[in-house]
Amino acid sequence: MNDLGGGFPDPARDGARAFRAILDAMARPGRIVTVEGAHAPGLSPAAAAVALTLCDPDVPVYLAEGASGARAWLTFHCGTPFVDKAECAFAFGRWDALAPLTPYRIGTSEYPDRSATLVVEVDTLTAEGPCLTGPGIAETRHLSLPDVDALRGNAAQFPLGVDVMLTCGDRLACLPRSTRIGDA
Repeated sequence: MNDLGGGFPDPARDGARAFRAILDAMARPGRIVTVEGAHAPGLSPAAAAVALTLCDPDVPVYLAEGASGARAWLTFHCGTPFVDKAECAFAFGRWDALAPLTPYRIGTSEYPDRSATLVVEVDTLTAEGPCLTGPGIAETRHLSLPDVDALRGNAAQFPLGVDVMLTCGDRLACLPRSTRIGDA
């Protein structure tokens, strides 16, 4: 694969499947879904699928150290503009390169939806860890999280805050800012 290959083999169908999987993961926080079909330098297949599905020339992106290899790929496939943390709609990278959360847009009281979404690469993504509750979770769900304290602080700002998508290989789980995080 050259550095610019790796887009969806069947863009219409693969994009629709990825969009449905992303929506399912966001609507059911902590549920792990599989997102296949995309490959990008510096991004997991799930993160690449998120980029192909949700990024375009009107979506400003921040690439953290480690994900910067995807810059040319995102430009070619999505036409996305690159900005700093404070101006992005999406940020891609590992937790330690994306943290802390304070520079990212958290929305305003008038427009809470104008916040950033962090697409965080993690080494493991399992249904273990802190207890999640809130909209989209019937009773409880558990999910391995990279920094429980920072994510609890983010949830405490609801309806403001960032949304988080965790990716590991071709797997994705979402943690909207409305999700409450308890103990394991």
